Amino acid sequence: MNESSEQAYTILVIEDDPSYRGNIEMILKMEGFRVRTAKDGCSGLASLKEELPDLILCDIMMPVMDGHALFDILKKDLLFAEVAFIYVTALADRAELRRAMAAGADDYLTKPFTAEELLAAVIGRLNRLRSIKHSPVTPSFHKELAWLREQLTPREHEVLLLVGRGDTSRQIAEHLGISVKTVEIHRSNLMNKLDANNAASLARWAFIAEQI
Repeated sequence: MNESSEQAYTILVIEDDPSYRGNIEMILKMEGFRVRTAKDGCSGLASLKEELPDLILCDIMMPVMDGHALFDILKKDLLFAEVAFIYVTALADRAELRRAMAAGADDYLTKPFTAEELLAAVIGRLNRLRSIKHSPVTPSFHKELAWLREQLTPREHEVLLLVGRGDTSRQIAEHLGISVKTVEIHRSNLMNKLDANNAASLARWAFIAEQI
């Protein structure tokens, strides 16, 4: 019951640092996401006009057109209204981060960040976006929902919901009062049960679990 490649989320990574851009692309592709990349705001805007992604990961400090300038353009165009936007920045200055969030961005990641933190932010934002955009009324959805009810223990259901919310393993452990190692065991069991061999597949099941 795995998610097909046609159903995979598409993420646009806009980052001028080739090393960071390549690392983010590799992590996301390994987890089943479709990834497109751009080296600055101008090329990112051109990519957006070719194909709308589900989510944008965008650096702030870039040449030609920075992240703020790009986001100002996007928020004025209804075509991009349903595309989630996460700032990726090395700027830890609180005023700069407040400016990003006040402008209407969905979230931000401060460099350096771990692969787990990246995936948690991406999964959490995509699931929130999906819950807003879609109503689960199709026969196939109800079939999957019934199957999922039979598969999950109460604890696995709790862990899956927190994964969908975008929590890291450490945050889940603190929330549930269990160890990080126990959380990782639950996540591994979930991936085996649900045939979810990557984060993109697990994100989809987390959305369905919200309906239980």
